[in-house]
Amino acid sequence: MDEILYEVDDRVGIITLNRPAVANAQNMALLDALDAAWSRAAADTDVKVVLLRANGRHFSSGHDLKDRWPAPKEITLEWIYSAETRRYLEYTLRWRNVPKPTIAAVQGKCIAGGLMLCWPCDLIVAAENAEFSDPVVHMGIGGVEYHGHTWELGPRKAKEILFTGRAVTAEEAEQVGMVNKVVPLDQLGTEALELARQIARMPSFGLRQAKRAVNQSLDVQGFYAAIQSVFDIHETGHGNALSVTGYPILTRLDAMKERLKGQ
Repeated sequence: MDEILYEVDDRVGIITLNRPAVANAQNMALLDALDAAWSRAAADTDVKVVLLRANGRHFSSGHDLKDRWPAPKEITLEWIYSAETRRYLEYTLRWRNVPKPTIAAVQGKCIAGGLMLCWPCDLIVAAENAEFSDPVVHMGIGGVEYHGHTWELGPRKAKEILFTGRAVTAEEAEQVGMVNKVVPLDQLGTEALELARQIARMPSFGLRQAKRAVNQSLDVQGFYAAIQSVFDIHETGHGNALSVTGYPILTRLDAMKERLKGQ
């Protein structure tokens, strides 16, 4: 089964995460295929708007840690830094700067690495059951690699969700401006596609200019530099964990899952 699906519907390029059996957890193969799909949509002259969605109950449970690391004795900070620079920094910034409007349609859980799929998109439509969280402080890491937290939520709310690991509801995300629209779950697909089609009726060059204007304004405020510098802060978390335990995170995953069950 293809882990990433791609189709074009009425000038909308639709990219679909297709690992529903594991809540669309992101292994490296999926991320490579996703990046290829983004590049395809960016180059496709029949596409004016890109819609990112996911099959199954959940948008994404984040990084697939079973796939992520080599054998413990082979793990080095240099290996981690190289692999994560490519897939978690370069990919996400490239998706953010695709010169076409982009929309993420999010349902169910969107955990940690899942944020790195929807945050680079220009707009987010969320189902009423959507929940957004980044619980990796439990692992001794200060947040996922693409630090959109402060920009998406504001500094105090960003600190709150990082310090506590709690989830942000779709309604709360809309209130702080992270989500554009909240819709019933059974209407998520049609609402997101209708928004994409509405935008696709606008002139392509005007859309491209508008997107660049907003992104450049954020970059002037420090977004681009901050994303890169905080990525390096993230990597020091792996370095600290390696020095303490010989493994890139400080906690056992089963123990973290038990703590999260009560939240």
